Amino acid sequence: MKAGLLLNNKPIPLRWKITFLSFGLIVLIIVIGGVTLIENFSLTLENELGSRALAVARTVAQIEQIQTNVGKPDGVDVIQPVAEKIRLATNVEYIVVLDLDRIRYSHPLQERIGQRFEGGDEGPAFADHEYISRAAGIMGPSVRAFVPIKTDEGTRQVGVVVVGILTPTIARLLASIRSRFYLSLLLGLLVGLAGSIYLADNIKRTLFNMEPTEIARLLEERNSVFHSIGEGIIAIDREMKITVMNEEAKRIISYDGEAVGRAVTEVIPDSRLPWTMKTGRIQLNQQRVLNNTAILVSRIPVMVKGGIVGAVATFKDKTELHELAEELTGVKKFIEALRVQNHEHMNKLHTIAGLIQLKRYEEAVDYIFEFNTEREELTLFLTKNILDNSLAGLLLGKHGRAKELKINLEIDHNSHLDELPPQLDSSAAVIIIGNLLENAMEAVSGLVPERRKVKILIRNLPEHLLIRVHDYGVGVAPENLDLIFKSGYSTKEGPSRGVGLSLVKQYVASAKGEIFVDSCPQAYTTIEVLIPNEGRYGDEGDSHCDRRGRSHGYAS
Repeated sequence: MKAGLLLNNKPIPLRWKITFLSFGLIVLIIVIGGVTLIENFSLTLENELGSRALAVARTVAQIEQIQTNVGKPDGVDVIQPVAEKIRLATNVEYIVVLDLDRIRYSHPLQERIGQRFEGGDEGPAFADHEYISRAAGIMGPSVRAFVPIKTDEGTRQVGVVVVGILTPTIARLLASIRSRFYLSLLLGLLVGLAGSIYLADNIKRTLFNMEPTEIARLLEERNSVFHSIGEGIIAIDREMKITVMNEEAKRIISYDGEAVGRAVTEVIPDSRLPWTMKTGRIQLNQQRVLNNTAILVSRIPVMVKGGIVGAVATFKDKTELHELAEELTGVKKFIEALRVQNHEHMNKLHTIAGLIQLKRYEEAVDYIFEFNTEREELTLFLTKNILDNSLAGLLLGKHGRAKELKINLEIDHNSHLDELPPQLDSSAAVIIIGNLLENAMEAVSGLVPERRKVKILIRNLPEHLLIRVHDYGVGVAPENLDLIFKSGYSTKEGPSRGVGLSLVKQYVASAKGEIFVDSCPQAYTTIEVLIPNEGRYGDEGDSHCDRRGRSHGYAS
C-alpha cells in the first residue's frame, strides 16, 4: 500500500498522519529510554554487588581460622562452618575458600567441597591480586570477588577466597519494579497520545483545516494567477522580506534576480510596503514613479485573525509617455549626474597631481580650497533653500553636467522652496524643471563662451510656485512660439527630440498651472511656469516677445 493512502484509496488526513507519527516517536523514545534506564540500573546494581562481595571476601581472608586451616587435610571441618555462618549473615550466594591447588574448602553445596575450582577467571587471584569478576558459575550468572589469603603477616599466600552474589536478570529487575514501571509507561503513553492529538489539531487549525493536497493545489493556482496577471504584485511578510514577486513586477522595475526571501528595501529602496504593514492603512491608486516608470500603485495590509502579517502591493504602468519622461529627467539623469561629478573630480585630481609634481604646493592647496569651497557652497545653498530632495539632487546634477559642457548654470540666490503645491508631486516637478533646464542648455551649447549661460529661479510665492528658466541662446522666432510645446517639434535632429517641452506643458496643465514664454531671436528665451497653491489658472498663458520677462527677479 502506498504511503499516504488508506482503505478505499483515500488519502490519510493530515491530522492522523501527524498523530501517528508523533505518537510513534514518543513510543520509540519511551522504549529506548526504558531500555537504557534498565541497562544503567543493572550496571549500577552489579557494581554495588561487586563492592559488597569484595568487602565480604576481604573480611573472610583476614579471619585467622581461615588462614591457618586452608591447605590442611582436616581444614574443611573448621573453614566450612565459619564460611557458611558468614554467608548466611551477609546474604551472599556463596563463599568458597580455595587452597593453592584450587581445591574447595567451603561451598553452599556440600558435594562440591573437596573438588577442584574450574571458574576460568581465578588465575590472577593466585598471583596475589584481588579483583571483581562477572561470570556464569554453577549457581548462575554472578558477580564474584577474589581476594588472596595470606599468613605470616601478609608475606605468604596460602589460598584464595571467592565470594559470589547472583546478578538479577532483566525479568527479575522488571518484576521488582513492575507496578511502578507499568504505571510510568502507561502515563507516558497517555500524555504522548494527548500531546500528539493536540499538536495535530493545532497544525490543522493553523493551515485553516486544509489538507496538503488542497494547499498544493491552491499554491499552483495562485502562482499561475500571479504570473499571468497583467499587474505587478509584490507581497512581504512580518520580517519585511518578499514572499511573492511576479514576472510583471520584475519587468516593471527591471529586476532580473531572485527577489523572494530578500528584504523589500534591497529590491525597491523607497518601497512604502513596510509603512503600510506597520500602520495598517490601505492606499489605493496612488501615482508614483518606480525605476523610471510611472505607475499606479495600491497597497493593502494582509490580516490574519485580526493581526497584520504582511502587506501586498499591486501596480501597473500608467503611460508609455511617462516612461519616456522618466528616461529624460528621472533616475537616468541622476546617474548621469554622478558620472559627470566623477569625471569632474578626476580632472581636478589630475590638476592637483600636476601641481604637486611641479612642486607648486601653494597653488595646489589654493586650488583644492577653491574647488571644495565652490562645491560646498552650492550643496549648502541647495540643502538650505531647496527642501525637496529630488529637486535638490536634480539641480546639483544639472550643475555638474553644465560644468562639463562648459555652460554657466546659475541658480538664482533668491530661490527658495519649502514645499510643492498639493497637486504637484516631486516626480512631476523633476520632469518640469529637468526638461526646462535640458532645453535651455541645448539652446546655448555651441555658442561663444559669453553666451553659454542659463539661469533658474525656483521660489514659493504667496499664491503660487514660480519656476523661471532663462537662457542666452538663439531664441525662438515669433511664428514658432505656438509650436515649441507640441510633441515632435524640435529645432535639432536626433531620436527622442521634441518631447521635453511637450511633457512640461502636459504636467503643468495637470497641476492647473500656466506657462509664459518671453523670447527674442538671437538674444534670449525666458520660460516662466506658475503653479497655483490653490484655485485654477487657465490651461495655457499667452506667448509674448518683449523685455518684460526680465523683470521677475533676474539680474541682467
